[in-house]
Amino acid sequence: MHDPAPGGHPAAMDLDHSSYPPHHTSLVQEWTINSVSELYQLRTALFITMAGLRMPEGGALDAVPDKIAVVATELATNALTHGGSQTRVSLRRAERAFILDVTDQLTSSLPHLKPPDASRAGGLGLLIATRFSRSLGWYIENHTKHVWAEVAIPDWNAQGT
Repeated sequence: MHDPAPGGHPAAMDLDHSSYPPHHTSLVQEWTINSVSELYQLRTALFITMAGLRMPEGGALDAVPDKIAVVATELATNALTHGGSQTRVSLRRAERAFILDVTDQLTSSLPHLKPPDASRAGGLGLLIATRFSRSLGWYIENHTKHVWAEVAIPDWNAQGT
């Protein structure tokens, strides 16, 4: 996890400007979500998919599926709530990380981190995603907004330290 910047938000997750996810990834699986009621099936599918993946030498799956499930749920909920259309969730794999890429069609509404506000319900999706991600960003391509998160695969030797 990144060191928080002033205000408590990770410095490397400045969502004021678009950014692309790491390159050199391969697609593991994609899902299309049409409603919040389908998020349970998405989480289940993510766990099943990740359980069958081989880790890099020295890599440990550890809590990665739990982190991926939380981040995917938060980003997909945001896309369904603010994107107004069907949402695509892609799980991609880099050598030592997984990349979630969640898309919607509402390119006029850009993601931004908001500080917690006890006076309103919700609004914590991106903040929660930053807690479980190594990096988080967004970009627009072909009239589609992408919000992505990178979750690192921990080193087996670092477990328990």
